[in-house]
Amino acid sequence: MTTRAKIKDIAASVGVSPATVSRALTGTGLVAEPTLSRIREAARDMNYRPNVSARNLRTQRSMSVLMVVRDVGNPFYLEILKGVESTARAAGYAVLMGNTENNPEREIEYFDMLRDGHADGMILITGKLPKRDGFAERIRNLPVVVALEAINGSGLPHVMIDNEGASREAVQHLIGLGHRRIAHIAGPVPEIMSLRRRDGYRRAMEDAGLPVPEGYEPVGDYLLHTGERLCRQLFELPEPPTAIFVANDEMAFGAINELRRMGLDVPRDVSVVGFDDLFLSQAFHPPLTTVSQPRAAIGQKAMELLLHVFSGEPGVPETVEMPTELKLRGSTAPLPTNS
Repeated sequence: MTTRAKIKDIAASVGVSPATVSRALTGTGLVAEPTLSRIREAARDMNYRPNVSARNLRTQRSMSVLMVVRDVGNPFYLEILKGVESTARAAGYAVLMGNTENNPEREIEYFDMLRDGHADGMILITGKLPKRDGFAERIRNLPVVVALEAINGSGLPHVMIDNEGASREAVQHLIGLGHRRIAHIAGPVPEIMSLRRRDGYRRAMEDAGLPVPEGYEPVGDYLLHTGERLCRQLFELPEPPTAIFVANDEMAFGAINELRRMGLDVPRDVSVVGFDDLFLSQAFHPPLTTVSQPRAAIGQKAMELLLHVFSGEPGVPETVEMPTELKLRGSTAPLPTNS
């Protein structure tokens, strides 16, 4: 049986003090790059595992963090979880998943777990706080980082993407292909992320001098069957679209399924663009043109911010913006000449 690596072993390997290694792995103090990365890499290489029971007694910490999402069954969150966990494990933390299913009582339960010390911090990916008077103020000093979906007025650190800019680029791609009748299947309004993606759609249409006819902005809930229903609704309009920008990939899959049922070809008859770049998007038929988010990097950055919060040191960024990329695939094509 091999000897368990200790903090002093990592310190000797990297050439720093044991105190520096302890701060780096627990998030109890700032350690500058590149030293921080060297320590975490050495900890992984040496298969370092903290003595959690002993450390919990010393620090009064649970050595776990909560990652709270609206639907644990959505594959979108898996890459984020990988990013959170890789950074958390290097610092000696376990990651617990919380599934709210958009239930306000469940949302409150997870915050209660945090307040009661069952977790040391939270990465919140639900896009909202429970709607109770004064709730935002009561959690203002809790160690919480918001990822992806903005919560205005919360005072919490955020890891974001430019939803409006990415959406505008996606619609501009369709306009560049010659499409003029472009619809948008939106996410749940008035959530900030959904509003920003709709704003990007509207901005691109306005910049091109294109109208948004009544009925061209149906509101969904990010689920596949909703994409099917809202796509069918669009094609019941007197003048249906030739292209659809959809607020997420799952609803885009539903829209394409429904177009097939109606006997329409994608992209020959209708072009479709999604948002998220799920792992199935490239394998779907046709492969989905979509906005790709660096989900693992978002998870890593969110956990890094949470460790920064744990340290108590000043200078935690209010917002960190991560880049996106429009992945051009087989679900979009130039507007047919007879359309």
